[in-house]
Amino acid sequence: MTEHLLLQAAFKKPIARTPVWVMRQAGRYLPEYRATRAKAGDFLGLCKNVDLAVEVTLQPLDIIGVDGVILFSDILTPLEPMGLELSFNPSPVFANPLKSEADIDNLRVPDPAEGVPYVGAILKKLRVEVRDRVPVIGFAGAPFTLACYAVEGGGSKLFSKTKSLFFDQPKLAFKLMDKLTDMTISYLNYQIDSGAQMVQIFDTWAGSLCPDDYDRYVFPWVAKVFAGLKGQGLVPRCYYINGGAHLLERMAQTGADVVGLDWMSDLGTVKARIGHQVALQGNLDPNVLFASPDVIRSRVKEILDKWGKDSGHIFNLGHGIDKDVNPEHLKAMVAAVKEFSVR
Repeated sequence: MTEHLLLQAAFKKPIARTPVWVMRQAGRYLPEYRATRAKAGDFLGLCKNVDLAVEVTLQPLDIIGVDGVILFSDILTPLEPMGLELSFNPSPVFANPLKSEADIDNLRVPDPAEGVPYVGAILKKLRVEVRDRVPVIGFAGAPFTLACYAVEGGGSKLFSKTKSLFFDQPKLAFKLMDKLTDMTISYLNYQIDSGAQMVQIFDTWAGSLCPDDYDRYVFPWVAKVFAGLKGQGLVPRCYYINGGAHLLERMAQTGADVVGLDWMSDLGTVKARIGHQVALQGNLDPNVLFASPDVIRSRVKEILDKWGKDSGHIFNLGHGIDKDVNPEHLKAMVAAVKEFSVR
């Protein structure tokens, strides 16, 4: 079996250089992606078209030279078979958000092989097409973040409906979290069974909580997800929160092997805080990719120098790549990581 840089770094094993991949690397910044998406008709259609989803997943490997490919999907797709009606216009919208205990009781937790069979088919085909050049990464949304979307009916700045549910009716909120946790464990294990060699949990909105509320409303369920996953010690588990600088010690105790950082934290400082417990992933400001290649190279070197030559670092952006980035600038970033991180 190939000893992939990405998996070795995730488990803090010796590596020849730092691996690099990018959140949203299969995306609108690539002309090739835009052409493939046009064939699919819309975003959800692309997520469910096995051949086209595999095509866009592979594009950053062939064009940019990343060290891993991540399943092309969305964190909200497994909520559809639970009974929520999802559309993208262009942001995600649920036509029937959760408003009552009956709505939560009516949520199904189906077998993912029946609810989202295209996800397993995409992963299986990816493993064949990738030919073991790099690992295939699966992912899911974390229970709290999924709850935010399901209760609000889409994105939100304040998440007032979600927070009032958790503050005023914690037992009902916990019933929802239990269902979403069971679904997430089943969904990620389905991905692992289908060929995912690493998985990442995106807890996009957990950063909106203070530490005490994170402990009350998020931590127990994320820890349960990680404890319930197959492949312990073989399939690395990464946990990412946008805006999670105040939660890093807690993130490191969830059972994750890797903690993903946004760009608001200093990598060297975070390494000193939790680098003895987990590997770290990140954390270039995505907006640096709008700068010149020379500036990009210097910023890459700054981050690599903060980490040093130890294993346990995966280079990534601190958030998803913007759709208006010049692909040549991302190529410059990836090339700089490969050049400057050689051990």
